[in-house]
Amino acid sequence: MNMLKVGDKVPDFSAKDQDGNTINLSDYKGKKLVVFFYPKANTPGCTAEACNLRDNYQELQAQGYELLGVSADSEKKQSNFKEKYDFPFPLLADEDHTVINAFGVWGPKKFMGKEYDGIHRTTFIVDGNGVVKNVIEKVKTKDHAAQILA
Repeated sequence: MNMLKVGDKVPDFSAKDQDGNTINLSDYKGKKLVVFFYPKANTPGCTAEACNLRDNYQELQAQGYELLGVSADSEKKQSNFKEKYDFPFPLLADEDHTVINAFGVWGPKKFMGKEYDGIHRTTFIVDGNGVVKNVIEKVKTKDHAAQILA
């Protein structure tokens, strides 16, 4: 796993969102972009994290941030997740791991003593030129917006 770090340029990517629209990194040129990776739609931690971002969305937007959620879930799962909690930002259905691999967030994880490969819950803040400005690896799911705005 080779995760992007501060100062790295994000490789241009395109992936489908929950409605099947293609989203490209280049769509966000000139904007501050928060890309948050979460392991699985509709699980407690991911729900807490995304809801916290939703609840603080206006504040994030006021500070010039756009948001993109990413997991390896299907469009249908992302769509259900987005509708259920009324998220105002797109969720990428990165089933083929294009974006996940571009950022390097797939790798070995431990849970309840078992080791397996999965998505590391990580958030990247990318500037208008596609350069990583900040990486948040210790995501506080219930207070994530504050970490981004800090």
